[in-house]
Amino acid sequence: MTDRFDLVLQGGTLVTPAGRVEADLAIRSGRIAALGRFTADQAADVIDVTGLTVLPGAIDSQVHLREPGLEHKEDLATGTAAAALGGITAVCEMPNTKPSTTTAADLTDKLRRAAGRAWVDHAFFIGAAGDNIDQLAQLERMPGCAGIKVFMGSSTGNLLVEDDATLARVLAQGFRRVAVHCEDEARLRERKAIAEASVGDPSAHPEWRDAETALRATQRLIRLARAAGRRVHVLHVTSAEEMAFLADHKDLATVEATPQHLTLSAPEAYQRLGTYAQMNPPIRAEHHRLALWQALEQGVVDVIGSDHAPHTREEKALPYPQSPSGMTGVQTLLPIMLDHVAAGRLSLERLVDLTSAGPARIYGMANKGRIAVGYDADFSIVDLKAERRISHFWIASKCGWTPYDGKTVTGWPIMTVLRGQVIMRDDTLLGDPAGQPLRFQECLPAAAA
Repeated sequence: MTDRFDLVLQGGTLVTPAGRVEADLAIRSGRIAALGRFTADQAADVIDVTGLTVLPGAIDSQVHLREPGLEHKEDLATGTAAAALGGITAVCEMPNTKPSTTTAADLTDKLRRAAGRAWVDHAFFIGAAGDNIDQLAQLERMPGCAGIKVFMGSSTGNLLVEDDATLARVLAQGFRRVAVHCEDEARLRERKAIAEASVGDPSAHPEWRDAETALRATQRLIRLARAAGRRVHVLHVTSAEEMAFLADHKDLATVEATPQHLTLSAPEAYQRLGTYAQMNPPIRAEHHRLALWQALEQGVVDVIGSDHAPHTREEKALPYPQSPSGMTGVQTLLPIMLDHVAAGRLSLERLVDLTSAGPARIYGMANKGRIAVGYDADFSIVDLKAERRISHFWIASKCGWTPYDGKTVTGWPIMTVLRGQVIMRDDTLLGDPAGQPLRFQECLPAAAA
């Protein structure tokens, strides 16, 4: 039969742009071919997903993977394996790793090393640095580039854009949305003595990197972005003050929150986890966490990203403030957020908007982010009622730890489907890594004449 499908997912609940639909899902040539009811003889393969919920493939638009030279911490293979095991079908890698991704050669090398090793689809941000500003407009249009990333504070190596004049130059180069880490470097330097006087006490981290540090940088960014007419994406927003400010600038700025900042709060997180709770910007007091949820409920938050930043146990065991900032997160993003759904803190439809449609919309990802005919057949298939206990042993990242060790959650990824191929089922990776570079609508190659 010429109209035969490659695969039919039968009997599940689909979360589509129209809401939840009880229907089968037919796939052909890696894309969604039809929604409806189909018989076994219409497809080469049928998978029964009765009792499960089929979400459009979840996208983690902020991860940090480390190689070459730091493969003991993470690499493209283990980081994307963790993503697939967590129900994630695509990741965007940020450049605050060593070596950083700041040139065309860096990006080409990352894409080359990902080929045949990455379990999920992927793209890489280019870091804005003092020596590449004039090339940013060309770099952001390269295949496999997710966009430009700016660090206003807390950077690695030369990835620091701390003054307004340099940031204005960056924003004047190119036209795609710029992702920004907002912490005011001058204030961080002014207050660094707080951390230095708190050896062994990571609870000082949110005092050193206080909410004012984040707000000042965010306000500066919006002022300069508006002058340049440039769209920006404010990463990992952590404070009530930032959310209130950004609510007045949604014409220009999109907003990310992380599962960590929505789930953990000070001082409890630092008392229980010590330096394993240390990240930038910090885990803050409970009133900030509640303000993030209010902003999410009010629609100010556009996307959830994990800010996956693995460090070894040996590094994390260093006394604060020598200990590095960052947590694992790509593998636990969906389980943690599904648990929030189960607790009634957000709807499943809102979660899909934050983890699938949202990142695809913000960055203009081609054929990603929704269950609709013609889109890539990427699915996060979950059991909304499954209770599982997250543990260090489940984590595929080389560092082998999670801040959620021992936490029982309701809702679990059962299957990950990438372009019609099942790459994870029941906590087991299947087949060979087949991730491909993400494509972006603003940078699609022109058709041959």
